[in-house]
Amino acid sequence: MSKFLIGIDLGGTNIKTAIFDTEFKTILERSDPTEAEAGPAHVLTKIKNIIKEMLFQLEINQTDMIGMGMGIPGLLDPDQGLSIFSPNFPGWENIHVVHEMKSEFTFPVFIDNDVRANLYGEWLFGAGAGHRNIVLITLGTGLGSGIVMDGKVLYGQTASAGEIGHMNMYREGRPCRCGSSGCLGRYVSAVGMVRTFVEQLELGKASIVQQWVGGESAKITAQMISEAYDLGDELSIAVMHETGKTLGFGLSNVINLFNPELIIIGGGMSAAGDRLLNTVRDTIKAHSLKLSSQVCKVVQASMGARAGMVGAAAYAKQKLERSRKPYML
Repeated sequence: MSKFLIGIDLGGTNIKTAIFDTEFKTILERSDPTEAEAGPAHVLTKIKNIIKEMLFQLEINQTDMIGMGMGIPGLLDPDQGLSIFSPNFPGWENIHVVHEMKSEFTFPVFIDNDVRANLYGEWLFGAGAGHRNIVLITLGTGLGSGIVMDGKVLYGQTASAGEIGHMNMYREGRPCRCGSSGCLGRYVSAVGMVRTFVEQLELGKASIVQQWVGGESAKITAQMISEAYDLGDELSIAVMHETGKTLGFGLSNVINLFNPELIIIGGGMSAAGDRLLNTVRDTIKAHSLKLSSQVCKVVQASMGARAGMVGAAAYAKQKLERSRKPYML
């Protein structure tokens, strides 16, 4: 009898869900609007219904399921199955996600941070396959990160190890939602790069992007800056290089601390590719410990949007194997 795993990547915009066989071949995959503004009860009910619909579509019984993994943004307690706080989900505080899922499903359910779910995906199936010392950076509206050291994912005392995005880069810099200021993520995320760009416009610098948005700075996106970069726009080139330099200094600290063999850059902003990463690499070469930087490569993620789903499923299988719960493969 075939057995299956479910992997869920819960995002602020979409819920990405996939069912895999035990070799992680995708059997069925779908994406649904999260509708986070409707509240946690609505989101959890929606997830339950998505799972039921997929099982019904495939004619799979709950007894055919080995387990389910869920990647959830924000702070959480994986052991308790508790999502403590998720910044982009209104009213989402101390949500017992695993208990909620167990009210409908008989198979084991496990949760982890969404970036670590992506880390499992890239480490086991993507750009990090075969490596034992990895740092994953996700650049989107913020900066997320996860760390593999000596073949083990780092969690820390409160499951919040590796918050590289909150590394202080400027003593009195831009305020951050964490309560501090000058955090790396406030400068090198998509939002951070756009803010740097707008600040330069306000200082009187000119760019073709101004024409594209009709002078409305609120419409500027990181993708526009990349496109203007390719057209030789001086301000876009300068801002991209400044962003890459700041990220390079941050990653120099990461290299000196963790001595990784690979730094994987994922998230939507990774689409900037070498426009951003060449400056990152040059900065690392100039400012990190020589021995450590020589053995560390900076590469783009390869799994794309699938990393979180397959990573969550792999995490669930790993948890089951470690707990030695009986299940049939």
